[in-house]
Amino acid sequence: MSDLLSVFLHLVLLFKLVAPVTFRHHRYDDLVRTLYKVYNECPQITRVYSIGRSVQGRHLYVLEISDHPGIHEPLEPEVKYVGNMHGNEVLGRELLLQLCEFLCQEFRNGNQRVVRLVQDTRIHILPSMNPDGYEVAAAQVEPETQAVIQWMHSFNFVLSANLHGGAVVANYPYDKSLEHRVRGFRSTANSPTPDDKLFQKLAKVYSYAHGWMHQGWNCGDYFPDGITNGASWYSLSKGMQDFNYLHTNCFEITLELSCNKFPRQEELQREWLGNREALIQFLEQVHHGIKGMVRDENYNNLAGAVISVSGINHDVTSGDHGDYFRLLLPGTYTVTATAPGFDPETVSVTVGPAEPKLVNFQLKRSIPPASPVRRAPGGGRRVRVKAQPRAAGKKEMDVKQPHRGPA
Repeated sequence: MSDLLSVFLHLVLLFKLVAPVTFRHHRYDDLVRTLYKVYNECPQITRVYSIGRSVQGRHLYVLEISDHPGIHEPLEPEVKYVGNMHGNEVLGRELLLQLCEFLCQEFRNGNQRVVRLVQDTRIHILPSMNPDGYEVAAAQVEPETQAVIQWMHSFNFVLSANLHGGAVVANYPYDKSLEHRVRGFRSTANSPTPDDKLFQKLAKVYSYAHGWMHQGWNCGDYFPDGITNGASWYSLSKGMQDFNYLHTNCFEITLELSCNKFPRQEELQREWLGNREALIQFLEQVHHGIKGMVRDENYNNLAGAVISVSGINHDVTSGDHGDYFRLLLPGTYTVTATAPGFDPETVSVTVGPAEPKLVNFQLKRSIPPASPVRRAPGGGRRVRVKAQPRAAGKKEMDVKQPHRGPA
C-alpha cells in the first residue's frame, strides 16, 4: 500500500497544475507556430533553431530547452528526442510537441522536478525529421538525413530516443544482424552491444513508465517487458541508433509508440497520457554513470581525450570544453583517460544508482627519454650521443582511437 501511495504522490508532483492542451494533428505551419509559441511563453529557457532544410525547402526546426539556451555548460549533458523520421509515422511528432508545451508550462508553474531537469540538462527536441514526408505521407529523403547527421556531430549528445510508429516496443541496438533476416521471424539473431545491459535498462525505464508498453502484448506482437534488441526483431542496416552508438558519444534507443502509424486525432490525448511520464523519466536517465573534466597540468581543457572503461569495449571522448559523460550501471569500474602526448591516468570508480559520479582527470605531458651520455675516449669531456632514427614499430605508430564497435 505504501508503494502505491508513493507512486501516487510522485505523479501528483509531476502533473499538478497542468494547463489544458488541445490534442490535434499539426501540419508543418502549425508545427512551426507551436514551437515559436512555446519560445514566446518561455524565452528564458528555450531557443528555436534550424539544422537545415528538407528537399522542398522546409526548415528542420529544433526546440532547445535549458536554463542557458544556446550555450553548452561544461558537465551539463546534452539529450535529444527525434520524431517523424518516416513521414507516415506521426505520433512521435505530436508527442514531442506536447512535451515542449508541457515542459514550458510546468517550469512556469514551479514544478520542482521539471525545474531541476531544465537546470541540469540541455534538451534538444526535433519534432519532425521529415516534414516533406509528413505532408505527403512519403518516405524519408536524403537531405534530412544529412542534416541530422551533421547535427549529431555539432553537439556532444549523451542520450537520445527516436520516436516511430507501427508497433509498441522500446528497441535498442544493435539493429544489424550478422545474418539476413525477415521482419516478423525472430528466434536467435540477438546482436548485443558492449553496453547491452545498460541499453536494456534504458529501454525498460521507458517501457515500464509507459501506460501499457511493458505488458508485452501489443499490435499482435509479444515482446517480454515491452523491449527488444533491434536485430532480434528484424535486421536493419544503417539504423540511426547504431550510427549514434558507433560514431558518436550518444546512446540512442528507438521507441515504437503506436500500432497505427497515423492515429486518429481523438486518440492523441490517450497516447499523450500513456507516454508523458515515460518521456520525462527517460530524460532523467542522462544523469547516471560518471562525468567530469579532462585537463592538462596547466588546467587547460583537453578535447578529444578518450575515456575507456575496463571490460566494456566502447569508449567515449571529451567534448570541445573538455567535459565527458559516460553512462554506466551501478558498480565499480576501472576508468582510464588518454590523450596523444600525455601519460594515461587510471582510477577506480564506484557508481551508485542515483546522481552521476564526478571523476576529473588531470593528464601530465609525456616526457621524452633522455639521450644516452658517454665519456669521450681518453677520459675527455663527455659528449651526448645523437639518437639515430629508426623505423617505428606498430605499437609506436598506433594512436589510441575510441572503441566504437562490438568486442
